[in-house]
Amino acid sequence: MDLQHWLGRAAQAIHEWADTYGPYEPHPSLHVDDERFASAFEELTGRLTKDNYPFFHPHYAGQMLKPPHPAAVVGHLTTMLINPNNHALDGGPATAAMEREAVAQLAAMFGYDTHLGHLTTSGTIANLEALFVARELHPGRGVAYSAEAHYTHGRMCHVLGMKGHPVPADDGGRMDLDALEDVLRGGDVGTVVLTAGTTGLGAVDPIDRALALRDRYGVRLHVDAAYGGFFTLLAGADGPEGLPPEPWRAIARCDSIVVDPHKHGLQPYGCGAVLFRDPEVGRFYLHDSPYTYFTSTELHLGEISLECSRAGAAAAALWLTFRLIPPTPAGLGRVLAAGRRAALRWADLISQSDVLELYQRPELDIVGYFPAVDPATLSAVDTASARVLTAGMNDGDPVFLSTLKAGREAFAVRHPGIIADVDGARILRSVLMKPESEQHVERLHDRVEQLARPR
Repeated sequence: MDLQHWLGRAAQAIHEWADTYGPYEPHPSLHVDDERFASAFEELTGRLTKDNYPFFHPHYAGQMLKPPHPAAVVGHLTTMLINPNNHALDGGPATAAMEREAVAQLAAMFGYDTHLGHLTTSGTIANLEALFVARELHPGRGVAYSAEAHYTHGRMCHVLGMKGHPVPADDGGRMDLDALEDVLRGGDVGTVVLTAGTTGLGAVDPIDRALALRDRYGVRLHVDAAYGGFFTLLAGADGPEGLPPEPWRAIARCDSIVVDPHKHGLQPYGCGAVLFRDPEVGRFYLHDSPYTYFTSTELHLGEISLECSRAGAAAAALWLTFRLIPPTPAGLGRVLAAGRRAALRWADLISQSDVLELYQRPELDIVGYFPAVDPATLSAVDTASARVLTAGMNDGDPVFLSTLKAGREAFAVRHPGIIADVDGARILRSVLMKPESEQHVERLHDRVEQLARPR
């Protein structure tokens, strides 16, 4: 795609459409001449390019960040020139239809036969909505989630006035189902959050085995697949990128799902999604607005969401992207497969290294590792990891990583030979969510090895 060409076509297409309504003069209060704009634009681009990290480049392997696909950029910008609001059909009829179509594709990806769902501005809001419905269905009962789950669940429980029950994780960072059952026996929990891809290390909770506990204790199962949800496209796939299908297939039997297209769905930020298997939960959203829902008797998206105004541009961007790279194994699955192969390849290289140690084998596309140190103490690991992180960013040939704080207990079960002289240590963490990482992983490994060698 020639992005500059299509951005120009976007402006032209909307200009031609606007002209069909007849000429008018923009108000002088909105006028900005090109000379003034050029000065402000130069300042903007200067700040963006001087005080940012190269999220687009394969040498950036730090946080969960990458630019959106050019199709998403064009879809978003084209629609933004009209600026529809997907809260009501009156505010965005075309983009509301696009949202329904794109959300239906997400539901089909997870195997839902029926669904109620919509886009949100973030995974945080999507999880809030799922837990809000859980509260309405199980009033007075709390929420259990893995100690390795995203911190949003504890925060949202506080917002909703529900008690949160953190559950210990096993030696792979997945929820310990024996510990979960101990919590469920008390009868205080109405909903269990299962994570399909933790944001720390990409661990996938045993969703398939949790179904029996749902049946035994009458709880709801909510899947937080904000980060890892699109990896369901690799469930049972051939080749090294293939994932065990059982936990992913089980998602179709869970009560609600959250997924973030602004992570692995190639979208700009501001595009999360929440899906419910039972459309009847829409009754908990019921409200009326005498000046909002007036041109259609169809269900408006604002009638099934907690958020009010939402950008129709987000829906258009996702819809256009899915037209070109659909959420299927042969479409978006190929993008995720490259990142997972890169993570497995880097894990193999680290396992063979004399200066790096693998923290644990990656399940998705996140690799955790740390410098080999002597003496082998947590404090030495922490110091060495911090040094590599800083040196990598400031080197003439930079590489961008991130760190993750691992507690002494988590370290002990994975690396019992490390002396726990402090409560925990930072390890290095790399997210290989750009498919280009597959062609650069050897180079990344060599650079990190150079930085980790004792000096």
